[in-house]
Amino acid sequence: MDGITLQTTMSPQDKAMTERLVREHNAKVNEGKPTGQSLGKDDFLKLLTTQLSYQDPMAPMEDKQFIAQMAQFSSLEQMTNMAGDFKRLANMLSVTEANSALGKQVEVIEGERMVGGRVSAVDRSGVSGGAEPRIMVEGSYYQWSQVGKVFE
Repeated sequence: MDGITLQTTMSPQDKAMTERLVREHNAKVNEGKPTGQSLGKDDFLKLLTTQLSYQDPMAPMEDKQFIAQMAQFSSLEQMTNMAGDFKRLANMLSVTEANSALGKQVEVIEGERMVGGRVSAVDRSGVSGGAEPRIMVEGSYYQWSQVGKVFE
């Protein structure tokens, strides 16, 4: 061992090349998948089921580990339900806002142009499916999110 020196750091060139290879590999692996996606409750259940089916019968999973994982699953389920509830609440608030604009003057932003006029109708038909309400201004429907200003 005398006289042998091991290099424990990468040169900047090696580091850059490794990072590039990792990015390329990750791009191939994640091709076609949405970015920023995390594990959902179905993925969690698959992992837990796989873990239980492959555990060693002579050394089963500790009950504390199992309880902790079930608590994590319960928390994940509750967060998923809350996210759905918040989405429904946001839709209800949008409908309430759009309804309050009935008969009022609005400015709608459509691309580069502004459309002004009185709100003559509110369409809530797609709201139960998660879509936002639409308002009719000057004979055309616009998404509620396109409204820039509401006037008395």
